[in-house]
Amino acid sequence: MSTSDPRHYDVLISPVITEKATMASEHSKVVFKVARTATKPQIKEAVEKLFDVKVKSVNTLIRKGKQKVFKGMRGEQQSTKRAIVTLEDGQRIDVTTGL
Repeated sequence: MSTSDPRHYDVLISPVITEKATMASEHSKVVFKVARTATKPQIKEAVEKLFDVKVKSVNTLIRKGKQKVFKGMRGEQQSTKRAIVTLEDGQRIDVTTGL
């Protein structure tokens, strides 16, 4: 891994490991949970520096939090911002190991 700016760790919070995200990884796409204030250029730079890959494009979405009831207790999930990062051909990131 290349040396990176500590601010890159503030942009990328965690990888999203769901069935849909795993299926997207077969098409050179990786899904990350990112900071609400992160912009597409910041996300692109953070992924390129932290994982040493080339990024083709970045798409973002905000997943709205929902009301849930668990064991009779009402609660609300937080809204999260996610980034779908498309990598150049031949590039890959294994989010389980970070390589």
